[in-house]
Amino acid sequence: MPKAAAVCACLLLLSSLAAGQAARNPKKWTGPRPEKPDVPFLLHVDKLIETESGMATEGKSKDGSLYTVPGAASPVKTPMAEPIFLFQADKINPERLTLFRMEVKGGQRSLLLPAPGKRKKDSARPVFMLVTALDRGLFKIEVNEYLPDGEYCLSPDGSNQVFCFAAQ
Repeated sequence: MPKAAAVCACLLLLSSLAAGQAARNPKKWTGPRPEKPDVPFLLHVDKLIETESGMATEGKSKDGSLYTVPGAASPVKTPMAEPIFLFQADKINPERLTLFRMEVKGGQRSLLLPAPGKRKKDSARPVFMLVTALDRGLFKIEVNEYLPDGEYCLSPDGSNQVFCFAAQ
């Protein structure tokens, strides 16, 4: 019986070593790769679609900071209710990207971020996302909640840079 226990212990040790090796050396990502760094690309099966890049104009209102992007709709569309992005990081940390739903008013997309202490029930809130490393500098960003049809933007924290798309 001790011999069988030793064999089991040896097998257990080997399997844990193999699992540890697999965790240290994840499989290389073999899917499509973004053409540009620091731009989120929507992943549609095995095809990448570049998000609309731009700068939001910042203005102040009595309720907070108002950010606007020209145009009533993004030319970039996704049918996915929980889209997935691929992101090749260079200068932007993908963990610092925030996703917001935008409102369409007066032919432009806008986002009102309330001043501290002025948060309302219906004010903009970040959408939950999960960021996973796939390869050196390559990340998968998954939206972790259902997106109703509408206009959306990803933006790095502390920046007016936006990456827009529409969910439909």
